Amino acid sequence: MPLAGVNLQACPCGRRSAKGQTFDLDHCCGPLHAGQAAPDAEHLMRSRYSAFVRGDVAYLLSTWHASQRPATIELDVGSKWLGLEIKQHRTTGPDTAEVEFVARFRLGGKAVRQHERSRFLQEEGRWFYVDGDVL
Repeated sequence: MPLAGVNLQACPCGRRSAKGQTFDLDHCCGPLHAGQAAPDAEHLMRSRYSAFVRGDVAYLLSTWHASQRPATIELDVGSKWLGLEIKQHRTTGPDTAEVEFVARFRLGGKAVRQHERSRFLQEEGRWFYVDGDVL
C-alpha cells in the first residue's frame, strides 16, 4: 500500500495507486522477491523489472520457466534503469498470459528502450516468464 509522507524506498516498477501514489518496495514487489506468488503475469513482470534494477539474478532465474531458463545470466553492471511502462496485460488461456511493456535504461551513456511482448505460464499457482518478442 502507498504511504504518503513516509520516506520509504519507492518500488522500481513504478506501480501507482488509483490516487497516483507510488507504492513502496515493501508493499509492491518486495513480497514477491521474498517468495510470495505473483497474483498474475503483470505483477510478475513488474517484479522481474524490479529484480533487474536491484541486480537480483537469483529471483530472475527462479521466475523463468524451466523450459526456457538459461543456466546463468549476467547483468550489465553499468545499466541505469529509468522506468517501466506496461502497455497491455492480457489473459491468453486458463494458465497463460502476455504482457507488453517498455523498459527504459541507460547503458554506457546511451538511452535504450526495450519494447517487448512477453509470454507467461502459470504452474501450480505460480507464474513464470517463458519468453518474449522484441517489438
